[in-house]
Parts: sequence; C-alpha cells; structure tokens
Amino acid sequence: MPQQLRPVGLEFVETAPVHLVFARDVSASPEAVFRALAEDVPGWSEWFRAVAVARPTDGGAGREVRLKGGTRFQETVLAAKEAEVYAYRVDVTNAPGLRALVEEWRLTPAGTGTRVQWTFAADGTAPLRLVLKLARAGLGRTFRDAATALDRRLCA
Repeated sequence: MPQQLRPVGLEFVETAPVHLVFARDVSASPEAVFRALAEDVPGWSEWFRAVAVARPTDGGAGREVRLKGGTRFQETVLAAKEAEVYAYRVDVTNAPGLRALVEEWRLTPAGTGTRVQWTFAADGTAPLRLVLKLARAGLGRTFRDAATALDRRLCA
C-alpha cells in the first residue's frame, strides 16, 4: 500500500539518521553524467540494474521509478545544477517502514572524467534503519555496478 513520506529538503542529506555515501571515478565528463541522470530519466533502466522503469513527471520536476521486485517511488527533484548535483526526495512509496528518503548525486571533475558521489539519506522505523545499515555493502556494490555501466554507456 503506498504511503506518503515526510517532506524533507536537501539538508536531509546531512542530517538523516541513515547516511550512506559511495563514490566512484568514471571516464565520462560531468556534463555527460549529469545529462544521463537528470535529462535521460528513462535511460536509468539501461544502466542501473535495479531500476525497471523510470520516467519524468511534472515536466521534469518529479520522477516515477519502479524497481525490479515491485518497489515504487514518486519523487520530487530537489536540485538539478548542470554538471554538479542532481538530487530528489521520495514523496510516496510502497516500501514498508520508510519515513523519509533523499538521494543526491554529486559530480566533480576528476582528471578528464568525473567523480560521482551518491548519498543515500533515509529515515524509517528502527528495524528498517538497521536493515539499511546492514545493507551498506550491497548498496555500495549496486552503486559501483551502476556507475561502471553508466560510464560504459556514455563512453561507447
């Protein structure tokens, strides 16, 4: 059953009870990575293995995402600064126990490529917070695989 989450702002990335940060260098430019994140939302399913379907809503101010396995998210874009940051908040989800979630993708030049940093900031019930902390290694692997696949896609 879908549930409305707490409407938090971009500052939640720093204050969330669960704050997981992952980074990886890729060969693609910050501009290319940003376009893939912010402008080619349907393309996410091509490089982010967990994503079954993604589509922009509200003229790009929001997103609708369905993960493989059936989890769904309705999101609001909080920040979209060309070649620097793309962040969104989950407003509605069918994921149990979740109270608030913001994901931030921060891009910085790294040589001729980009350092991609993904922050997963969440709040939820105590059991969910524990599960998310225990899932850190798996989420890190998922991010690394996605960043590698995105880089291959952009540099092909």
